[in-house]
Amino acid sequence: MEQEPKYPVRTTETTLAILDTLKEANEMGVTELSNQLNLGKSTVHNHLSTLRKHDFVVKEDEQYRLGLRFLELGGHSRNQMKLYEVAEPEVRALAEETEEMVNLATHEHGKCVYLYRAKGAQAVELDTYAGLRTGLHSTALGKAMLAHLPESRVDDIIETNGLSAETQHTITDRDELHEELETIRERGVAFDREERLNGLRCVAAPITDTDGRSIGAISVAAPTGRLKGDRFSTDMPDTVHSTANVIELSMTHM
Repeated sequence: MEQEPKYPVRTTETTLAILDTLKEANEMGVTELSNQLNLGKSTVHNHLSTLRKHDFVVKEDEQYRLGLRFLELGGHSRNQMKLYEVAEPEVRALAEETEEMVNLATHEHGKCVYLYRAKGAQAVELDTYAGLRTGLHSTALGKAMLAHLPESRVDDIIETNGLSAETQHTITDRDELHEELETIRERGVAFDREERLNGLRCVAAPITDTDGRSIGAISVAAPTGRLKGDRFSTDMPDTVHSTANVIELSMTHM
């Protein structure tokens, strides 16, 4: 289980709370933030002024929003990852081949973190974007990665983050999830049967290191009307699994 800081820095936690609130609201003024976070206006203003000085927030007409400095930091972090460097061209190639939406993700702090996506000719627009964090239990990407983590780590993640229902199809029972992960290990691919978004199916394969532990996953997502029958159960799993293997081999020989 993630260890709580022994001496958390309250001012840092206040800054992070302000940033999270701005992210959810898109933009807010000092008074709105003060009321929502139960903080004094002067405290909120001081934090925002400091963030603005360092380009982390932008002020327009007395409203504050997140600045693109975060994009710079996130882009830098992603570009340092060997996984992204190797997988990015394979993701684009798979999107062109399948004509669907292809996603690349990794896991961090018990969350599924999207790193990159590529749109094929028929791809539907989704809410995924680089940096999006979701539960590992509710996506094919996440389950593919969970299946190749130590069982103790999986239990820690469940204990910390829970198994919230994104749709009526989401797995919310611990034992059922463990059974699903065993099936994924046996077959080598994971399925999302409308578990995060209604009307959407996904097929994912894990990307593992030389010790067999997951470092990421790649998936193809499409409407249920197109991803069905043999295309869903056999053809797409084989294609996605093959791409994951190419990425693993390329990473081994870099």
